[in-house]
Amino acid sequence: MRRVITLAIVLFLNLILQSTVLQHIAIIGIVPNTALIIILSMALLRGSTEGAAVGLFAGLLQDLFFGSSIGYYAFLGLVTGYIAGKFNKGFYRENYLMPMLLTFLATFCYESSIFFTSVLFRGHLNYLYFLSHIILPEMVYNTVCTVVIYRILFSVNSATEEKEKFKRRLFSIK
Repeated sequence: MRRVITLAIVLFLNLILQSTVLQHIAIIGIVPNTALIIILSMALLRGSTEGAAVGLFAGLLQDLFFGSSIGYYAFLGLVTGYIAGKFNKGFYRENYLMPMLLTFLATFCYESSIFFTSVLFRGHLNYLYFLSHIILPEMVYNTVCTVVIYRILFSVNSATEEKEKFKRRLFSIK
């Protein structure tokens, strides 16, 4: 229960920051996709199931506040969280290289899928322009932001796990 409340707080804080503060630190019009970074970080820290759940709820929040339809970003977040959670096994949590590499690759796939499912159907066929002016800068920006966000989520996750372990030990019968 504590984990659900913590994740809800993280997602709502992300929504507030994404819609207010982060709009002012845009570089060449690109804002980091912190929801994607949170989805990937939680999937690496907690596994596929929780990664998919975080992706679903983060996507639903994006759909409700930023999207034109409900379910589009939720589905993308769910799939992204599930696939990223598969890299959870054998992963050394204190290593920042894996989250950065995964964020770099996932941003490419996430933004490319957005291009091919929404922009392409509107008749915009210039993928190379979209790649060079939106996807590549966002890949770099997200990768740099991953270091800070992953560290924060790693600390929050560690604190939550310690409290859960203590609670389980407190009520276990031996």
